[in-house]
Amino acid sequence: MTKLPNISCLDDVRQILGDLPGPDMDCAKFAKEREPQLTKPQGSLGRLEQLAAWTAVWQGRYPPRMTRPNAHVFAGNHGVVKQGVSAFPQDVTKQMVKNFESGGAAINQICDALGVGLCVESMDLDNPTNDFTIKPAMTDEECAEAIYFGMNVIDDSSDLACLGEMGIGNTTSASAICLALFGGHSTSWTGPGTGLDQTGMNHKAEVISKAVGIHRANMHDGLDVLQHLGGREMAAIVGAVIGARIKKVPVMLDGFVSTAAVAPLAAMSKRHLDHCKIGHVSSEPGHKLLLEKLGKVAVLDQNMCLGEATGAVLSVGIVKAAVACHNDMATFEEAGVSGKS
Repeated sequence: MTKLPNISCLDDVRQILGDLPGPDMDCAKFAKEREPQLTKPQGSLGRLEQLAAWTAVWQGRYPPRMTRPNAHVFAGNHGVVKQGVSAFPQDVTKQMVKNFESGGAAINQICDALGVGLCVESMDLDNPTNDFTIKPAMTDEECAEAIYFGMNVIDDSSDLACLGEMGIGNTTSASAICLALFGGHSTSWTGPGTGLDQTGMNHKAEVISKAVGIHRANMHDGLDVLQHLGGREMAAIVGAVIGARIKKVPVMLDGFVSTAAVAPLAAMSKRHLDHCKIGHVSSEPGHKLLLEKLGKVAVLDQNMCLGEATGAVLSVGIVKAAVACHNDMATFEEAGVSGKS
């Protein structure tokens, strides 16, 4: 089991971020050497070829393996719900966690279909974050505690960590984080979430603008943005991304909220997310804009916006296929097939 450094405050996290392990270049070399030998025109499997190499590089293992993918759904409640930004009451977060645990949600079915393990992590649901239109969503210590929790959730033996969330109000938090990090107008980052109409979205955008304006002077880097505008489940996703990097587990992020959760890391250095892919493009309008800002291309686009790590887990089938092709296809020599003349 990989030993993780202790964290008691966000400065501890900043120190860890300054010394994250990089890619395994030996694995990159091995993947690059094997790919042209496989019985196909070079480049004909497109992004599958890149996915296979990426998996090896961030597992630090060659050949890559995709037999133990795991999904982690982090659930948290948000004080900003008091501002009327959600179409559903906050009790739904707890109710959906019970649904996950009893096997009745979409994520359960997708995990079962694709052979992905599922862990559900409740982040102090009886104690929502502060209403960030009034005060920071979390204290420095609360944010660091949630990050540390997420770091420790990742299992060293996992081949891929699919990260998702559940939390009424968290699209408001995600939009606020994006506005604080990348600017623009709040309406560009604001979508319907769980089903707001246009009037509801306009109100939501106003709440987001107000919150970012209140805290702007006190947000000096991405971790400050996460503390002031994020949620416990979002901080835990940040921690899971950091823990996965240290433990050599590549990461597949879910949709808008999960991507926004880790955007503060990218704002500090885009290299912090090199071991992360995006599972799908959410139909939440801010997600496409966020992917452009991060320079990321999602694996799938199924017009989904459910959360729960559903899009991340769906993409596991693509990664499994990529790894299988890379590892198990015959070479031209093995198959007795003539190569390129």
